Amino acid sequence: MPLVNNKVGDDCLVGTDKALADGKALVDSLTKVVACYRHLALCVGTCTDSLQLRDELRQTREKAQNLASAICLHLTSYLRDKSLPEQQRKEMELLWVAFSSSLELLHADMRKVFNMGDVFSLANSAALVQTGIQGGGSEVAARALSLPDLNQAQASSLPAALESQEHNVIEHEIKQIDHMINVMEMKVNVLRWMVEPRGPQYADPLSSTDSASLALPSIDEEQSGPQPLCQRSHIFVLLLLCAVVLVAALLSVSIVFFS
Repeated sequence: MPLVNNKVGDDCLVGTDKALADGKALVDSLTKVVACYRHLALCVGTCTDSLQLRDELRQTREKAQNLASAICLHLTSYLRDKSLPEQQRKEMELLWVAFSSSLELLHADMRKVFNMGDVFSLANSAALVQTGIQGGGSEVAARALSLPDLNQAQASSLPAALESQEHNVIEHEIKQIDHMINVMEMKVNVLRWMVEPRGPQYADPLSSTDSASLALPSIDEEQSGPQPLCQRSHIFVLLLLCAVVLVAALLSVSIVFFS
């Protein structure tokens, strides 16, 4: 009887688990950076908009793009592997959905910053919207970039030539993200509605069968709960209709009597 060597299979499984852990760490980092970028993007065009904010947006955007490129290569190489175990493939698909969703959010926020920067120019700071908010997003950008701080001298104006150059750079980066999304869809065909969210990071830790079993009592409770209130409302409407009919009958009798 030939001996079965399980060492190769175990090493492959350990390597896949490490790749899965690395992918989760990368996707978590991208999610945090995209959230920080969205927070900073809300300040564009307001009274807190400044040259420092635009620079923080640029650095955060570069960090997100570097992470996105690394995640795309990492997940694509494993999802295109036909020998990937089924359980690891499901986890990789979850990461792929989370990654693509974060990338689309980044793409939308970059377009927002591009459009808002075109409308509200730092060369004319008087046109900024006075929201009354004070302070900038240095702490948010520092968390996204893993830096101790980003305290710099705030600049209230920006030369028109430099602003136009920055505008062109953002437009080019938006096209790059758009191209990356298209390439991802061509290389890996993961249908989002076919991926079942599982685990505390992406969904409720209950399994689908438990959720389905818990859904039936909840529906019964919803149906049984509002019934007394509905019955009382129906009784009130019937009494009101009876009262209206009674008043109408009395009026008609009185008109006939007095006529």
